[in-house]
Amino acid sequence: MNIPTNRTNPRALVFDFGGVIFDWNPYYLYRHFFNDDRRAVELFLEEIKFRDWNFKLDIGYPFKQMIDDLCREFPQYADQLRAYDERWLETFGGPIEPTVEVVKKLHQQGHPLYALSNWSLEKYLLVRPQFDFLDCFERIVISGEEKVGKPDRRIFEAFLAKTGLKAEECLFIDDSDENIRVAHNLGFDTIRFSSPAQLTEEIILRKLL
Repeated sequence: MNIPTNRTNPRALVFDFGGVIFDWNPYYLYRHFFNDDRRAVELFLEEIKFRDWNFKLDIGYPFKQMIDDLCREFPQYADQLRAYDERWLETFGGPIEPTVEVVKKLHQQGHPLYALSNWSLEKYLLVRPQFDFLDCFERIVISGEEKVGKPDRRIFEAFLAKTGLKAEECLFIDDSDENIRVAHNLGFDTIRFSSPAQLTEEIILRKLL
């Protein structure tokens, strides 16, 4: 998707986390249950409607309650479902280091940095203390705390209210076409992230590095 930019000199840069700064994928956990068979994992996730209920977790539904509900609905997968809570850290691949380097360089040059991410607050707080580079961000807005998630425009509006920024002052970076579209329509400049190298090129074009 090729969305034109709204401006070229943003006051603040706003990063998504998952797929941009952190590598996260349920396959990393579930491959252990399906002999590293990626297609088998995909079919399993489709059967249990993973995307639907994981989004509910991202906007604040309690993990334990969700897993209990799902185990009643899919008793044949109780072990796999409970693992998503008890072994959630195995879905987390850690930082995408080249993107982290971009963040650090932007911070060193004095650019105000923010984050806006869909993430269960329970699991975000589990990993937050491990990564000092997150101190580069002036404000981190998490869907699990706001009880609403991207692409709902309300989380973008909540972000602007919390930071005191205007949409046209922000460059929003995300790997989701739909999130980018909503942000653009609200007035954000946007970069649809595909790789750290592409992100670096886009930022250099805007003369931010």
